[in-house]
Amino acid sequence: MRPVSHLAGSANAAQLPLYRGGHPAISGIRRPLHDFRSRPTTAGRVIDWIIVGLMLLAVVSMFAVSSSLLTNLKVHYLTAGGGFYEKLHPATYLTLFAWLLLLMRNGDPIGEINRSFSDAKLMLIYLFCWVCLLIQMFVLDRPFTVIIDTFLLPLLLCLVIWRLTASQRKPLVWAIHLTILLNVVLGYYEYFSGHHLIPLTVGDVVVLGEWRSSALLGHPLTASGIVGGYILALVLRPALCPPIILRLPLLAFCLGSLMAFGGRTALVTVLLVIGSIFCFEIFRLLRGERTSLPLVIGAMCLLFVAGAGIFAALDLGIFDKMLLRFSSDKGSTLARYATFNLLSHFDWYELVLGPNPVRVSALQSQLGLNYGIENFWISCIVQFGLIHTVLLTIGLVAFFVELLRRSTSGAYAIVLLVLVIAASSVSFSSKNIQLAQFIVLVALLLPREPSPTAGAPRQLPRKRSDALLNPR
Repeated sequence: MRPVSHLAGSANAAQLPLYRGGHPAISGIRRPLHDFRSRPTTAGRVIDWIIVGLMLLAVVSMFAVSSSLLTNLKVHYLTAGGGFYEKLHPATYLTLFAWLLLLMRNGDPIGEINRSFSDAKLMLIYLFCWVCLLIQMFVLDRPFTVIIDTFLLPLLLCLVIWRLTASQRKPLVWAIHLTILLNVVLGYYEYFSGHHLIPLTVGDVVVLGEWRSSALLGHPLTASGIVGGYILALVLRPALCPPIILRLPLLAFCLGSLMAFGGRTALVTVLLVIGSIFCFEIFRLLRGERTSLPLVIGAMCLLFVAGAGIFAALDLGIFDKMLLRFSSDKGSTLARYATFNLLSHFDWYELVLGPNPVRVSALQSQLGLNYGIENFWISCIVQFGLIHTVLLTIGLVAFFVELLRRSTSGAYAIVLLVLVIAASSVSFSSKNIQLAQFIVLVALLLPREPSPTAGAPRQLPRKRSDALLNPR
């Protein structure tokens, strides 16, 4: 038996409240604090599952409730009119409620905020840049709900998801699989039937004659980007679908849907990433890397089957509409040139602090940019000015560095996809939740697994006197 002096002088003694009672012999023994995280109470467990339930609804709504659906349901999310509560996406409300419950769970909201940001200090830079942008919105009397869904929701999602355990994240991961596969199936249905389940709208204008599918994600480019990110996650983290006999058909099924959604940028980026990975694996084999013979045979058979399927699809003309997008883009290239030309119509004062929104709308209509400015940074300069665009870029860099630090190496490919989409389309330069959707894909599908020794208690050296009193 160890002496009482050893218990009183242990490394954990400073963290335990003193318990004396009526026995002076045990005056050095301290009572352990109640640890809510290791042994939660019944109320704590109930709050935990409420948080998981709210996040489950938030993830489902992010991939199933689009701005087009809200407009079709007469909710003034992007259109003029309506109350303030209609201007925020349902996922924002659900994530905010989950975060507030997380703060109040242990009865120490300030301490919980401190722990959240002390583990992710780079998020403070992003939050500071967002606050500066919010102040500008109030000073210039502009709608500030634009930056809540677009830029604040990703931060709240990370703060909640990173505090969940692996078992609590599993329902959210399954929700991502099911909702994205549902969108893929609906994308094929809309492509072959020519009928959109949800009318495609830009603001309050209904777009007619669009062959590209949008499914539940609201827009063809949004759908192709999200499905492309999901494909990269499946390729770069096989643990998401371990049986290769199931993963390969799933990848082919999702990859074919990119032709139905019609997103050229996402399709080309995904094919380049997959091709680079394939070439790297071939190079490793040529250098003498060992592999199993059944895997080589299966890969060769798969290549022959994939090649035959591609030639059959081309012969049947299944993807002729998508192939025509590469030869005739219906003015998309001219719209990108007009985007750069737009900046020349403003003076330096307007470019630095942000021009008048009424003048911007008039110039967009004059230059044929009614559907939006197809470049994230140019759109930010036009909306917020050069100063806040630089601040927002610095904040986003800090955000993605923190996200990559907590994710596997496969997250780099999805971040590359995000950058390419941001540079070539409206993306998250307008009011939407596309950035939050990509953040959820990375945070839930590609988390960095903790090392086996992480969190293990450090073994303290035994004192010489203690070893003499307690011989082994």
